[in-house]
Amino acid sequence: MQIKSSHLLLGLALALALTTTAALATLGVRFLRAPSAQLGSPKVIVSWIEVGLGNPDGTVDYVASATAAARYQCVNRGNNCPAASNKEDVLANVSVGGTFGIDKNGRISDFLVILPPPGTLRCPGNQRVGVVSVDFTDIRLTDVTNGISSATNPSALSYDGPECP
Repeated sequence: MQIKSSHLLLGLALALALTTTAALATLGVRFLRAPSAQLGSPKVIVSWIEVGLGNPDGTVDYVASATAAARYQCVNRGNNCPAASNKEDVLANVSVGGTFGIDKNGRISDFLVILPPPGTLRCPGNQRVGVVSVDFTDIRLTDVTNGISSATNPSALSYDGPECP
C-alpha cells in the first residue's frame, strides 16, 4: 500500500499542530499575580490564583514553604508567666502541601496554611507551651505538577506575642 505524499504531509502537519497546541497550553500556566501571604497569628496563610491550567477534571499539587524561627515559652492556664523562665528557640524549614481541583475556567484559586515549626519544650504542672514569636522568611508557593514556583507578596512575615521576663 502506497501513502500519498499529500496525506503524509497532512498527517505531519496535524501532529505538529497538536504538539504545538499542547506546548502553548503548558506555557500559559501561570500565577495571575504573585501569591499572597498574610499572618494568621501565629501561622501564615498563602493564597493564590493560577490560570491556564486547562482540563477542568484535573488536579494540581502545591507546596507552600518557608523558613521559620520560633520562640516558645511556658505559660499557666491564665496566660500568665510562671516563676520559671522555660523557653525554647527553634529554626526550621516548614512546608505544607495539598492537591486542588481545576475549575471549569482552567484555574485554581485557593490557600494553604503554614504552621510554625514544632518545638520540644515540656512545661511542668498546669502550664502549657505558648508561642512567643515566629519569623517566617522566604515564603514561597510551588506548583509541583507544572514546575512553577513564586515568592509570595510579602515574602516575610513576623508574629510577636507577649513574652515572659
